[in-house]
Amino acid sequence: MPRANKELIRGMNRSLLLNAIKSEGEVSRVALVHMTGLSPATVTAITGQLIKENLVFEKTTGDSTGGRPPILLALNPRGGFVIGIKLMEGQAVGALTDLNATILAKDTIAMEDNQVETALDMITTLVARLIKGSDIRKKQLMGVGIGLAGVIDFNNGIVKQNPFLGWHNIPLRDLLVSRLRVPVYIDNDVNTLTLSEKWLEPGRPEDHFIVITIGRGIGMGIVFNGQIYRGKGGGAGELGHVMVDPDGPLCDCGRHGCLESLISDRALVGEARRMVSSDIRDLDDLIERAETQADAANILVRAGSIMGGQIANLVNLYDPNLIIISGEGIRMGEIFFSALHKTFRDHVMPGLAEDTEIRIDSWGDDIWALGAASLVIAEIFTSPIQKEEGSIMAS
Repeated sequence: MPRANKELIRGMNRSLLLNAIKSEGEVSRVALVHMTGLSPATVTAITGQLIKENLVFEKTTGDSTGGRPPILLALNPRGGFVIGIKLMEGQAVGALTDLNATILAKDTIAMEDNQVETALDMITTLVARLIKGSDIRKKQLMGVGIGLAGVIDFNNGIVKQNPFLGWHNIPLRDLLVSRLRVPVYIDNDVNTLTLSEKWLEPGRPEDHFIVITIGRGIGMGIVFNGQIYRGKGGGAGELGHVMVDPDGPLCDCGRHGCLESLISDRALVGEARRMVSSDIRDLDDLIERAETQADAANILVRAGSIMGGQIANLVNLYDPNLIIISGEGIRMGEIFFSALHKTFRDHVMPGLAEDTEIRIDSWGDDIWALGAASLVIAEIFTSPIQKEEGSIMAS
């Protein structure tokens, strides 16, 4: 067998065992043989290598049915560390975690401008501060994940387009690798949030789910057959730029009537200033007024209805198990979500709504940074054959 094929098979077996140990929590080598179908010799050899790499350790003895009690294997959460950074206009938010995604240090650094060189300097400084703040050694860092808005070519590490920073075709991954000297992974920020749902949430059974974020922009991450879908060049999931009203407001992308131009934070505040009061400060002010003023509440109702219709379209197209809604916009609360659910039920195909859960998740800077960290964690646990398939799909 060619050497490349042997290495691929060994990598697949390694991933299989590592994921089995992660999912079981504590498991014996004998149990791993039965679970994976691998030979005892293969299990012994690969788990031995994982122990040597400090990713797995022999934890406790299990119950014995007679004779020598089995040694149980467990994932070593401190066998390596990762950093996740959410890069946005004006600041970068970072977190250093162990392999269980437990945050050990977090920090925020201001971005003086949107220049690429400034971002590189700030990210380098932030990484150094996180390492120092968590008291780990640089050689224990397994990688850095970066999440940011826009169209991101994950396989080649290129920011093809970022609407908030004004970047086009920036090879951000390679620029950072040359400075940080560790593996770097970059992706659309909503994709990183989606990865965190898949890799960091215990017991996540769904193989088909969609994550939607509502805030300054409207984003979407897609998981089909257990794999995140990025499209041919990283552009999949631009839900915010689905056309809703061709005669609608001007969007940041230069077109009229995109979903984002109608229900993003900025769009709603702008509408409220025109329709309710010119002195409305921000979305929180609009939400507060909506509790007592019908014209303010109507703005949130309309936004919820528009979003509910788009979610119905997604379910009609993709039939996912689960829709997760997150982002700063979830604070619009009951007024918004009641309208969303009603319009969803009115527009979804009969028979699809009953099997689709809509879940509202928490949000915050920590969530975004953890999402970026999951880029690195996913690379540790993903089978090489899945990486090859993802690369082929994106090419």
